Amino acid sequence: MEYLPNILFAIVLIIGIGFFSKNVKKLSRNIKLGKDIDVSDNKPQRWKNMARIALGQTKMVVRPIAGLMHIIVYVGFVIINIEVLEIIIDGVLGTHRIFAPLGALYDFLIGSFEVLALLVIVAVVVFWIRRNIIKLKRFIKPEMDGWPKKDGNMILYIELVLMLLFLTMNAADFQLQQLDAAHYTKAGAFPVSQLIAPLFDGMSISNLILVERTAWWLHIIGILSFLNYLYYSKHLHILLAFPNTYYGKLTPQGKFNNVEAVTNEVKLMMDPSADPFAAPADDAPDPEKFGASDVMDLNWVQLLNAYTCTECGRCTSECPANQTGKKLSPRKIMMDTRDRLEEVGKNMDTNKGEFIEDGKQLLGDYISHEELWACTTCNACVEACPVSIDPLSIIVEMRRFLVMEQSAAPMELNNMMSNIENNGAPWPYNQMDRLNWVNE
Repeated sequence: MEYLPNILFAIVLIIGIGFFSKNVKKLSRNIKLGKDIDVSDNKPQRWKNMARIALGQTKMVVRPIAGLMHIIVYVGFVIINIEVLEIIIDGVLGTHRIFAPLGALYDFLIGSFEVLALLVIVAVVVFWIRRNIIKLKRFIKPEMDGWPKKDGNMILYIELVLMLLFLTMNAADFQLQQLDAAHYTKAGAFPVSQLIAPLFDGMSISNLILVERTAWWLHIIGILSFLNYLYYSKHLHILLAFPNTYYGKLTPQGKFNNVEAVTNEVKLMMDPSADPFAAPADDAPDPEKFGASDVMDLNWVQLLNAYTCTECGRCTSECPANQTGKKLSPRKIMMDTRDRLEEVGKNMDTNKGEFIEDGKQLLGDYISHEELWACTTCNACVEACPVSIDPLSIIVEMRRFLVMEQSAAPMELNNMMSNIENNGAPWPYNQMDRLNWVNE
């Protein structure tokens, strides 16, 4: 019986980490459904971007209040993981506060954790008020109805409970230390939890141990549960923001990629030695689809973007099309891409790793033509994103499909392209008549 708690803890830990690993494999598989793309260039700049944007949070503080609150929660999440490490070691070995021999450093760490926990609680309350009482416009857009709203609030509740459990655990531990309870070594500084410790005055040592152990178990189980909740939540960006910023776009914002097949055709046309009537080789591969109509037509970086989206709405709040009442929302583009990718992944899970055509696709079933053509390609959404997501690249690929595969561009655009083809200019005038206006 002496080792029963250690065995139970090991089982809980193995289950938690095992389920998380399973979800990570599923996430990796889904992202790899995208087309391959070479993003191995300019590694120094990519590392710099990751350190500056993901670690340094430089794009968050553009909006100071939200940025500061987010940094508090972020730093608290990262640093308090040191405390989680101690809990895991204690749980496996059956020890208590194994890092206590660090002395003054340990006192400083525990004190810092408590101050951060309090600041996280304040930040979470502020975030909840902004979402549910003030109701900032970017949090009440149509795409935020239902699960996205519940998910945003659920994360805040989980973080609040985890911090309260941490402080409760420390408060009970502080009282036990004052009572010289067995195995409760006097270690750590408790600037916050000692303020709530008087709530436990008069409790027996056995009851205090029950409170401390209950809070301890709930805290670590809560952390493992939250770890596995990440896969189903917008909070997946905690893990993916780092690779996403590393693989972010390095070329100038206004530069679009060329379709390789079209580029090769143009080069062939410009080659005076080429035979314009030559037939394709017998072993030539079938031509690839132009643009994208479903998630498998996008590249893996774009799919990584979709999973990294924090649903913060900064892109939509900066989008001129959205601000003037158009249907387009860059945030919805990313959410729809992720939802469709998840649907494809579940299809593969059901069919033993093989995708069976389901009669659906991203274009039409999730994202409408109206949304795509409302985009002005201004890059405001790309510039606003705090984790280097590029909604515009997905919009452009889907518009390419409409134009080059289905000739489904708006009438005005089709007229312009016909004029360019026939007249060498977007206007419906013969080239010979271009200068007629000078005689008027």
